[in-house]
Amino acid sequence: MHQADIFKKAMDFSGIIITKMDGTAKGGVILGICDKTNIPVRYIGIGEQVEDLRAFDAEDFVVALYDEEE
Repeated sequence: MHQADIFKKAMDFSGIIITKMDGTAKGGVILGICDKTNIPVRYIGIGEQVEDLRAFDAEDFVVALYDEEE
């Protein structure tokens, strides 16, 4: 959260990209960052390459965030 505050003060931007998503860090903190900064998530990285960026879908993200691993 602190990094998002500093970044927002340093420059104007209109969206967030979440990268490095994996099974242990599902990105739940992004919900608080978006709420606090009022800036939407635009893309989500599902791999290591630029081709792995996907348009962010909030519904799919929430389902995956709360999906219990078996």
